[in-house]
Amino acid sequence: MDEFGAIVLAGGRSSRMGTPKAGLEWHGSTLLRRAVGLVGRTVDVPVVVVRAAGQELPALPACVEIVQDAHEGRGPLAGIAAGLAVLAGRAETAFVTSTDAPLLHPAFVHHVVRALDGEHDVAVPEAHGHRHPLAAAYRTALAPVVGELVAGRRLRTAALLERCRPQRLDDRALLADPAIAALDPELDSLLNLNEPADYEAARARPAPVVSVRCSGALRREGNPLAARAATLAHTAAAVKLVLDEHVLVTLNGEAIAPDPEVPLATGDAVAFLTAGAGR
Repeated sequence: MDEFGAIVLAGGRSSRMGTPKAGLEWHGSTLLRRAVGLVGRTVDVPVVVVRAAGQELPALPACVEIVQDAHEGRGPLAGIAAGLAVLAGRAETAFVTSTDAPLLHPAFVHHVVRALDGEHDVAVPEAHGHRHPLAAAYRTALAPVVGELVAGRRLRTAALLERCRPQRLDDRALLADPAIAALDPELDSLLNLNEPADYEAARARPAPVVSVRCSGALRREGNPLAARAATLAHTAAAVKLVLDEHVLVTLNGEAIAPDPEVPLATGDAVAFLTAGAGR
């Protein structure tokens, strides 16, 4: 078994933000929908979202698995424990992210997961002067260890790293990956939004630059076009296209559903063509 999955932690108290982060608007979508969509590109099993008891979540794709954190108020380690327990036996590795990382790039996820070799249990970035346990890859076999720590109220992620074999990824190691160097040179994948000012500043950034190609009856002048778009809906709007059942969509060469909230990242290539084209 060499499959890997992803865990998105959505159950934080958001005390500094003042409102639940999962439902915060992000270019016509939500922070949680974006996080799920970005990590969802990289997984072999459904994305697992961990929420607090009674927490309402924004709309998510039907394939997403939602589990409840059984230890309310015990922080992210409890959420990691819940997610790993669900994925154990189904995936060997899980990438863990929080819901408030809207600039996470799939290339970053791929690199961190690939960095986890047979000699280590966790691949954790230590970049920008900080350790980032919520942008790390974990062996799902750690589930019992994490559960034991949570039960014993040893809730700091440092306690887990003391119990396992971590692979530490510094700035140089991350940027040695050509894809990260080209698509996320500032390591914005590690940006978290903790306060309203963080959210507003990140929300004001230009949307990712993507390539858009329209084929067949949908062809546009200047094909392919460069556009700034955070979602599939924004890409369609850039070429004055209405997404409906008559439009087929590919993202980086793979067919996807024409869901307007599909998140996009820098370097993505979107193609639109009419249903039935080429048959």
